[in-house]
Amino acid sequence: MAASSSRRGDFLIPLLGVVLDSAAIELAFLLSYWLRSRSGLFDRLSFTGVDAPPISAYLLGSLFIIPVWLALFQARKMYGIRRSVTLADEIVNVVKIVSIGMLIVMSAAFFYRAFSYSRIVFGLLWITSILFISSGRVILLGIERAFYRQGKNLQHTLLVGSGTLANQVCTRLDGHPSFGFRLVGYFADTKANPSLELSRRAYLGPISEAPLYIRQEGIEIVFLAMESRDHEQVVRLVTECEGLNVEFMMVPDVLNLLASHVTVRELEGIPFLRVKTIPFSVWGRILKRTIDVAVSSLLLLVFSPIWLLLTLLIPLTSKGPSLFKQERVGLDGKRFTMYKFRSMGENAEAETGPVWTKRDDARRTALGVFMRKTSLDELPQLFNVLKGDMSLVGPRPERPYFVDQFRQLVPKYLDRHRVKAGMTGWAQVNGLRGDTSLEERIKYDLYYIENWSVSFDMKILLRTMGTAVRFRHVD
Repeated sequence: MAASSSRRGDFLIPLLGVVLDSAAIELAFLLSYWLRSRSGLFDRLSFTGVDAPPISAYLLGSLFIIPVWLALFQARKMYGIRRSVTLADEIVNVVKIVSIGMLIVMSAAFFYRAFSYSRIVFGLLWITSILFISSGRVILLGIERAFYRQGKNLQHTLLVGSGTLANQVCTRLDGHPSFGFRLVGYFADTKANPSLELSRRAYLGPISEAPLYIRQEGIEIVFLAMESRDHEQVVRLVTECEGLNVEFMMVPDVLNLLASHVTVRELEGIPFLRVKTIPFSVWGRILKRTIDVAVSSLLLLVFSPIWLLLTLLIPLTSKGPSLFKQERVGLDGKRFTMYKFRSMGENAEAETGPVWTKRDDARRTALGVFMRKTSLDELPQLFNVLKGDMSLVGPRPERPYFVDQFRQLVPKYLDRHRVKAGMTGWAQVNGLRGDTSLEERIKYDLYYIENWSVSFDMKILLRTMGTAVRFRHVD
């Protein structure tokens, strides 16, 4: 059968994306013009009055700008079935593309002298375009996810491998039905261990039989999760599938130790594979620190009423102070005092000693359960960020007691201390919080360190906000 024959969404979703983006851009143009020239808002704000240019000029400009901006979105592959894309990814890309689009708008206005375009309109256009296009993306992703929940427009996939790496892939796919994949089964020379989640999937046979199955069933994506010693089998499988419209995605087991992207650097004609880099340049550190100070200051101001309320409620609902202080390990292995709102009873570890928090921990107070679900217990760490002990985004800090243990047990654990600890991190927004695999957390932390960018931080912060709204703690 042809797995894609009934997937009308492959055409409808991109078409709807183009329509929504076009409407959003046009609406942003009209609203920006109205706010500046017709609403009287800026007159009341004592801006110098100017004769409003005719709206026809802005409409004409929009007819030029819309196809240009749509081309920018297409260049960033923003149209199509984007199964693994989150809303945070969409918003970050929208901000980037609209910012580039505004440069094009201003450049065009500079050369077109029929009348003077308003700089205020340009500023409003930047803001309203981001808001309207992002809203359209929310609608689009909602429609696409609805298709998947109804079993429509699913992409048929296979998994090759039966070890722990293949099991991790299977578990992640099961945990993210919004990806729109239908995993039909797995090929491997040996069946998966009965203790693994993968063993519950259909075993389709040895790897040598996979090419025929892919051809007959119209499989579109094959996830390769094999050990490095199986390199020859991978090459043979891909070779035997030549001429088929199938995508291969490989998860190399070397990432268990090297959670970074590998780049090539040439020195005097000799190519070197760079597998580890310095996390931040000087300007990168300055930029990250500037964002930390600005955002933490703003959030402290915004959440000050909630801060005051919790300061009063915590002592009333359980014995002990409102703030909880604990020593943690941060940048370069230096220790600092981390602040949180107390969510457990006083002296919760008096009898047990240092232990990790578990899901549904009985030591939590009633108010503490609510604070941890909404991440409100983390608010005081904004002071840590403002002081410079922590950053908004980075690996979560751990206590010295556990650091001394983990450094002996987990490879590359201490590499987490190459950057400041964070209030939230790449591991946490990917579900690795609380009592979860430490090795997996380290891989995500190292990936963040080696791939840091401002847009990456924005993406993590947006996903953290979404997690908090859904009452899922990120620690």
